[in-house]
Amino acid sequence: MNTASTPAEEPEWLTEEEQRVWRSYLHASTLLEDHMDRQLQRDAGMPHIYYGLLVKLAESPHRRLRMTELAMYAKITRSRLSHAIARLERNGWVRREDCPSDKRGQFAVVTEDGLEVLRSAAPGHVTTVRNAVFDRLSPEQQKSLGEIMQIVAEGLQPNEAGADLPWLR
Repeated sequence: MNTASTPAEEPEWLTEEEQRVWRSYLHASTLLEDHMDRQLQRDAGMPHIYYGLLVKLAESPHRRLRMTELAMYAKITRSRLSHAIARLERNGWVRREDCPSDKRGQFAVVTEDGLEVLRSAAPGHVTTVRNAVFDRLSPEQQKSLGEIMQIVAEGLQPNEAGADLPWLR
């Protein structure tokens, strides 16, 4: 059966208010990510995603994670992670170690230099986050934002083994 010629069911279009909310979210999230990137590039010479990778490694047991786990955490493809880790290695902030229990597996490990970069970048980063988000919201709005983002994340979190997930590509 040729489904290309079958008319699709009409979607439930967004209301005017839903469009306003959606576009406000897109606008704010794009501006916020750019703001974080610019601050971290200026102060630490790295994009926001690299900072997040270093933080995750620093918070992990033995300051290391399997590359697949790190890709899953960052919600990026293994190829993109490999590129990021290569750059962090060139900077001396991360090193790779082979996994003794899996010949194909590797760990990413944050180095002392990487920890020092984090220590140096963290004050400016937290100030930027606080100024951009938390100082603009009341405690009630902060709580609501957290609850809303949790609901959205839980609804999007894949739970199927066969799902097309970036970190499996």
